[in-house]
Amino acid sequence: MSRHRPPGVLRRTATAAAAGALALAGAMALPAPAAQADTTAKGDVIANLWEWNWDSVANECTNILGPAGYGAVQVAPPAESLKQSSYYWWDVYQPYSYRLNSRFGNQAKFSAMITACHKAGVKVYTDAVINHTAAQTGTGYDGSTITNKYETPDWTRSDYHDASDCPTSDLTIQDYSNLTQVQNCELLGLPDLRTGSDTVRAGLANYLNSQLALGVDGFRIDAAKHIPETDIAAIEGKLTNTTSGSAPYVFQEIYPGATPRPSDYYGTGDVLDFTYASKLKSAFQGNVSDLSSIESSGILPAANSVSFVTNHDTERNGLHLSYKDGDTYKLANLFQLAYKWSTPTVYASWEWTQSDQAPPNSSGFVTGTDCSGGAWYCLDRDTGVVGMVAWHNATDTAAVSDWQTKSSDVIGFGRSGKGFFALNNGTSPATYTFATGMADGTYTNVIDGGRTTVTVSGGSASITVPAKGAVAFYNSSYTCAVGCSGAGGGSGGTVNATFDAYAPTTSGTNVYVVGSLAALGSWDTSKAIQLSPSGYPVWSGEVSVPVNTSFAFKYLKKDGSGNVTWESNANRSATTTTSALTLNDSWNVADTDATDVTFSENATTDWGTNVYVTGSIPSLGSWNTADAVPLSSASYPDWRRLAIVPKSTSFAYKYVKKDGSGNVTWESGANRSYTTGSSSGYTTSDTWK
Repeated sequence: MSRHRPPGVLRRTATAAAAGALALAGAMALPAPAAQADTTAKGDVIANLWEWNWDSVANECTNILGPAGYGAVQVAPPAESLKQSSYYWWDVYQPYSYRLNSRFGNQAKFSAMITACHKAGVKVYTDAVINHTAAQTGTGYDGSTITNKYETPDWTRSDYHDASDCPTSDLTIQDYSNLTQVQNCELLGLPDLRTGSDTVRAGLANYLNSQLALGVDGFRIDAAKHIPETDIAAIEGKLTNTTSGSAPYVFQEIYPGATPRPSDYYGTGDVLDFTYASKLKSAFQGNVSDLSSIESSGILPAANSVSFVTNHDTERNGLHLSYKDGDTYKLANLFQLAYKWSTPTVYASWEWTQSDQAPPNSSGFVTGTDCSGGAWYCLDRDTGVVGMVAWHNATDTAAVSDWQTKSSDVIGFGRSGKGFFALNNGTSPATYTFATGMADGTYTNVIDGGRTTVTVSGGSASITVPAKGAVAFYNSSYTCAVGCSGAGGGSGGTVNATFDAYAPTTSGTNVYVVGSLAALGSWDTSKAIQLSPSGYPVWSGEVSVPVNTSFAFKYLKKDGSGNVTWESNANRSATTTTSALTLNDSWNVADTDATDVTFSENATTDWGTNVYVTGSIPSLGSWNTADAVPLSSASYPDWRRLAIVPKSTSFAYKYVKKDGSGNVTWESGANRSYTTGSSSGYTTSDTWK
């Protein structure tokens, strides 16, 4: 099957006229042999508009992605899914039925979105969740009710792996180095479909074919490592062509681990390269000069991979960079678009303060994306990113040339005379003379939308690269067409500060942060920034504050009548750099008296059950389980959370589990104990007992 070809630009003028004829092609069987990717083909950039609703995707295709030259858009899973009370983002990765009515819109809106994107010359790839169904029972976004996780509108118990296939007592994966467990047992309790069954294969193919019939051009296969490659190949063998008459493009999520290997899946599609994103994080948080050897650093072959800087999982678990890293994150994306390698993706989604946090929604249904309101981070339309999409398309398949390392923070390289790119990861502007490989002349800088120019003489140019910035050029007439305001990509003058404050409250009372900056209300309590209780009793909020600035701040509480209670300790202080910062605090624990303890507990749970720590001091809830500190499951089965506690203090603590109904289970045995010193960076290493 020809599933390795990255997205070329659609023929926009033919779309409407050919729709009827192409629909007939969709019923044809696919050819068998796989083709190699034509890496960095013109129009291959994928915009990953993660969990945008269908109306917003359609608008972005029409107004931004098409005019900017993106080749495709990746969208969220379109099937009906779990609708739990907190509307967490991961609802959509727990399918309830394969009806195309979801929290992003109904089937009619889904179809209209595809049509709009095609008219803009943009292909559509959906996130295909075909390894499992929902772990939680309840009601879905289209009204389906499930009372037994192994009985759904589409499947019965015999369609799932059971004890005859999975060797663990509770059917969940316990050993991620054991291939049988990885592919036959349940990922986090999610019912694992028996994809070796022809009945299951046919059912999954029917679901994907229903999307292909509406015009979908390809799929990102979620959790692909948990499905044997032979099963994916069998499912692909049952797929129809796209409405344009070609095989659907497939790229697969093979999350890092001992087994299986990414190379095991090259026969069924391209593979998302987690190592590439990790190498970018290492370089941009260290020395970007290390990127000169990126091709030999262990990343996947260009012909078999799709690159990315971050995704919805890794921006939350810290594996990769995220928008919280400010201009450093943006620079990594610019490099990805500049360097000739695999099919690149640009990720755009909402800003968050708690890892499970729901997208902006109304009763769970995702509301329209507002790229100017601060809730969404629309990197796809950033001036520099849009410019680099044009640069990427113009340089096409030209080889990397003229690599120059000017310092550990400054690099430059060309693309065999078709374009030149220079990057400065340092905190001060840098001026160097670069051998560009370009013909003599004056060129417009695509990073700033063409507002500045670069003059090449004798093949060389003196270029001043802004701090945490870049300069790129390929012709003399580039003019920014869309995204020219820079919205969504970081201003360069501000950075995101995340405030995380442990602060138990009574009902009707909220927690705020106020401080010496205008962005923090200038000490005016009526302008204080309200924090979110989504991770209660940890209150969180994100504020855009000036770079390289010292400021004072404090937390306060307001009850339902507007009465204000200030913390009793002295003002807190912080200083920004050019990178995002996170401030972890505990109510009434002064900065000078505080230290941090990262509580780490190894504990397996059922889906919907979370682990907390509570203890004998106010910073741990004073044994009140309602105020226990929630731990993160990002490294499950290890649950972790940094907590702010007093220095030089002895305390007792214990872990508890809370299920979705709020029922509390204490671990057995005596209380644990800990004593802090006068330094910082303390860590526990515990196992549930």
